[in-house]
Amino acid sequence: MCGICGAVEARPNELVAAVKAQLATQHHRGPDAQGWFDRGCGVIAQNRLSIIDLETGDPPMTSEDGHIGAVLNGELYNFQRLRAELIGQGHRLSSQGDTEVLAHLAETTDAVGIARRVDGMFAFAIWDGERERLLLGRDRMGKKPLYYWQGGGTLVFASEIKGVLAHPSVPRELNPRALSAYLTFGYVPTPETFFEGICSLPPGHVLTYEPGGTPRLERYWSVPLPGVDAGAQTLDIGIDEASAEVRRLLLAAIRRRLIADVPLGAFLSGGIDSSAIVALMAGSIGEPVKTFTIGFEDSDGFDERPFAQEVAERFGTEHHAEVVHPEAVELVERLVDHHDQPFGDSSAVPTFLLNEAARKHVTVALSGDGGDGLFAGYERFAAGVAVGGVLATPSALRATMRDLLDRAPAGALRGRVGRAQRFAAKVELGMPDAYLEWISYVPEAWRRRLLISSDDWARDDYADRWGRTQGASTLDRLLRLNMDTYLVDDLLVKMDRTSMAHGLEVRSPFLDTELVEFAVRLKPSLKARGLSLKRVLKRAVGDLLPPEILDRPKRGFGVPLDRWFREDLQDYTYAMLGEGARLRSHVRSDALDALLAEHRSGRAAHGHALWTLLTLEVFLRKHDW
Repeated sequence: MCGICGAVEARPNELVAAVKAQLATQHHRGPDAQGWFDRGCGVIAQNRLSIIDLETGDPPMTSEDGHIGAVLNGELYNFQRLRAELIGQGHRLSSQGDTEVLAHLAETTDAVGIARRVDGMFAFAIWDGERERLLLGRDRMGKKPLYYWQGGGTLVFASEIKGVLAHPSVPRELNPRALSAYLTFGYVPTPETFFEGICSLPPGHVLTYEPGGTPRLERYWSVPLPGVDAGAQTLDIGIDEASAEVRRLLLAAIRRRLIADVPLGAFLSGGIDSSAIVALMAGSIGEPVKTFTIGFEDSDGFDERPFAQEVAERFGTEHHAEVVHPEAVELVERLVDHHDQPFGDSSAVPTFLLNEAARKHVTVALSGDGGDGLFAGYERFAAGVAVGGVLATPSALRATMRDLLDRAPAGALRGRVGRAQRFAAKVELGMPDAYLEWISYVPEAWRRRLLISSDDWARDDYADRWGRTQGASTLDRLLRLNMDTYLVDDLLVKMDRTSMAHGLEVRSPFLDTELVEFAVRLKPSLKARGLSLKRVLKRAVGDLLPPEILDRPKRGFGVPLDRWFREDLQDYTYAMLGEGARLRSHVRSDALDALLAEHRSGRAAHGHALWTLLTLEVFLRKHDW
């Protein structure tokens, strides 16, 4: 893993100095080496975290004639095959790593062709000094980030927004559209960011830029969805055949991710995904797997160490379990700094601490990220399917059922009627608004009270994405929506920033291209049936894991937020969000005061909303907005 950056200017002026400033902001992403390629009006650069080819792999990498340079953030898992092909064609390669193949491919291939040939987690930049052409590319699932800004004949790019802002041509202006989106999702959806004019290159896309021109974006890959995308057909196979193939593909994905010239391990939470990866790793390497888990001393149910320990003992891993005592106030500000934007997902806290603990022992770690989104592991998927089923019933019947529920006595059936009443209320919102109720960081009623403007562009975009998948099953539509939004802008951003903060590379076997393309074509019933989730994955690894791991309810990787906001973070939060808060220039003060008072009194628990607002306030103060 590394950090890349660079700039192209029609009339370059001290361009190398500007790019060196960019490199300095991303040193944490690649502390082992740095270098740049400078030809004419373009400079590309890289901070390197050395993983493969420790001796000859320092950046930049160039073609034989020196006209083309390449930098890479991530890993290309098929680079050995591509390297052999290039040598067979007469190319002379000077390194043993993956970045150099990009420079040689660019001699005869455009950005789309390069991106389609490479497989892995990557963000690359290639500058052809002779043709004066910049090629940028981002991997299929969006595992590696890439941001850019263009204006006044200049294009600037970097792995992190701070790297873009370090260039003197880039203005630091607040994007007025960001706030409404952030209060719903906890992030600003790709391609927009909190900074006006700074964009995130979407997953599965490349960008081509020539000085003085307009950036040209092209999609080279998308998740093939049966019933929507031409040629994507649901596989007519049963659960036994499907689970055998999932097992084979997952094992192959893991083995592809074991190539490293530095110590390697795995995260282990005791859930199905991470446990499956550890189990298959244990049979693929000739030494005990190094595994890592953290827990909170005052866990309030957030401690997964006992489950992880059970798996570790079963597979004889070299297990490291740490009890952490986080300084909550310090972590809020560090996380905002590393994300460059407000980030509403509080699970960034334990993820940050887990990466910190693992980096003491390894430089590469395998993660179970992506398994829930690929095989329907979140309960909200089952709820969304249920909403879709109810909506398919006649409206008169739904009205009758709702009337019966409304007449039921309070506390009937030990609260099940109450849950059914709340579910029925969401059903009437329709899809995808009902689904948004489950994922919103600030509940919709509060979001509307807080907002000064009524701009709902992000929710409208979410509805448009939902509409474009018409023709697929409800579950497949939800899974696709999750891949295009939550996975890209929350889950993968969180893991990239918190791992790179410590110079740790994290690899995600569940997001392997072959596995993804197979899983999306499986019948929905093989993934989930009612509240039975991840059916095919459980069958695939059922002989490896103990029943108590297979049957465990899904638990989020979280922190005791509600207690934190009444204890550890209480004084800090009310000081930050009280009178004088920058946030009060962007939201309604009376609504903010009401939210704070309701949480403090205990009448409601607004931990997630408060974390979302607190990280926003830290961000606004940092930039004096």
